[in-house]
Amino acid sequence: MSRRAAALFLALGVAWGIPYLLIKVSVDEISPAQLVLARTGLAALILMPIALARGAVRPLLPRWHWLLVFAAVEIAVPWVLLGSAETRLPSSTTGLLIAAVPLAGLAIAFATGRAERLTPAAWAGLALGIVGVTALVGLDVGGSDLGAVGEVGVVVVGYAAGPAILSRALEGLPGIGIMATALTLTALAYLPIVLVSDGVPGSLPSGKVIWSVVTLAAVCTAAAFMLLFALVNEVGPVRATTITYLNPAVAVVAGALVLDEPVTVWTVIGFALVVTGSYLVNRGGRPARPDQTELVGETASSCA
Repeated sequence: MSRRAAALFLALGVAWGIPYLLIKVSVDEISPAQLVLARTGLAALILMPIALARGAVRPLLPRWHWLLVFAAVEIAVPWVLLGSAETRLPSSTTGLLIAAVPLAGLAIAFATGRAERLTPAAWAGLALGIVGVTALVGLDVGGSDLGAVGEVGVVVVGYAAGPAILSRALEGLPGIGIMATALTLTALAYLPIVLVSDGVPGSLPSGKVIWSVVTLAAVCTAAAFMLLFALVNEVGPVRATTITYLNPAVAVVAGALVLDEPVTVWTVIGFALVVTGSYLVNRGGRPARPDQTELVGETASSCA
């Protein structure tokens, strides 16, 4: 790996590892719906002009209905549920549970008849991942937080379904156009939701929340996708998927250092099992070789 590729890899790993921390900080003062609106609106303002300048929006218009579905399952529903879950769960635990997305992706591949015959390593990875999630939920999460775990479970399914939509209904379309449009659609959908449920804000949140939201939008969303496209061009789509195994570690470290979240023995064990299991599932049996368009959705699953 070249120095440029290594720098892109590390930068993207941080950009997609810290959102869980920033979400946790934000939902202390603003609602999950307000956070989704602010984050998607700001990110759309950054990415949409770039997508329009590259002519990456017009090709999407004939498949606008699938764009709506993708925006819903990859952004609109998952991001509000993540915000809700993080009002009760540590940010590090949320990040670790999201690492189980490849396991859900395998289940979806089986359900849709797209799964390849799995190798023994992939079956071992599936078993390890399930044990890891069980350890996190059963031993590292309190019983009163199981509702939040359920919300994260819905997020995991949505994140796993997103790449399936990209690889079928949106195959061959420009990734930056898809993400810019999906973010714009989500922001437009949440504007009336926020006005009805939360009303017009009476005052600005604290400085730390404002910086968290701006960082989520500008760095963890807009800039991260540009880093992703550069990384794919540098190392190819298959090797770039390994970024998903760095993000949970960043989430755990960030939560411990900034929020003083506890790192228990079960956190470490669950992390090792889930990430190892996801790696083996991804490498031991995949529905198809990802192209750049599918990779956008697959790695977007790490962009909380």
